[in-house]
Amino acid sequence: MSATQTGPAGRMQIARGLTSLRERRGLTQTQVAALAGVSTTTVSRYEAWQDRARIRWATVKALADACDATSQERDALVAVAKSQADGWWVGNNAVPEWLDPLVSFEQHAAYEHVFANTVIPGLLQTREYALAIHQAREVRSPNESIERMVDARIQRQGILMRDPALHLWVVLDEAVLRRTVGNAEIMNRQLRHLHEAAESPNIDIQILPFDAGAHAAGAGHFVILGRDDEREPLNSMAVVYIEMRRRGVYLDDADDVGAYKLTFDYLRSQAADATTSSQLIAEVRQELPS
Repeated sequence: MSATQTGPAGRMQIARGLTSLRERRGLTQTQVAALAGVSTTTVSRYEAWQDRARIRWATVKALADACDATSQERDALVAVAKSQADGWWVGNNAVPEWLDPLVSFEQHAAYEHVFANTVIPGLLQTREYALAIHQAREVRSPNESIERMVDARIQRQGILMRDPALHLWVVLDEAVLRRTVGNAEIMNRQLRHLHEAAESPNIDIQILPFDAGAHAAGAGHFVILGRDDEREPLNSMAVVYIEMRRRGVYLDDADDVGAYKLTFDYLRSQAADATTSSQLIAEVRQELPS
């Protein structure tokens, strides 16, 4: 079948992608409709992500082609349109930054909950820490490519300064603090930045200490992005992002999202409180060689 019941997060990504493609080419919805052989109403509906009608991947493909999308851009949107409740994949290196689903969701979300057990999350990284992370992961990539990746990550952090502010709640495994990334000086400055970020009213940071033992997040790093709007239910949204090496999986099925929300609630209860967490960050920083 060419029509799928794409979840709200997937519909939002399709809408943002098609709108961006059309605006990049400088076309009206009526002009795109004529080029794609569909009605203007269809174009409007596909660009309005709150619409609950089924999405046809063939129509998404036609609209993307009408806007002169690259094959990577078109295929990324078609992949989302074909997705079912078990999640959808997007290759991070295959699409431009403006089509990155994570950027879309952060723009719309009211809150972002993160569990990290390997490195400090991107929204809280210093530039030199981010550079060290990318240099370690992208060992065969040219420096120019790595610099662009780091630039994109740092630009994402602007979401924390918007009005109204995104509420970021992070639970960090203690191992993240004790893994030296780059060198001791880089790590020292990163921990100082982390400590200062925790003082922001829209940022909560908790540390899951080693002595907490086994915990609820056996699967590792994940991000929950959401927005709850009782006055406008169609504006509500929740999605789970699980980062892989070259791509990420997005889950927006209600049962999947609910399971990860419950996991995060357990992690918050197992982690140290905000005050104790800040003290632990300071202690680890003092242990680093000066």
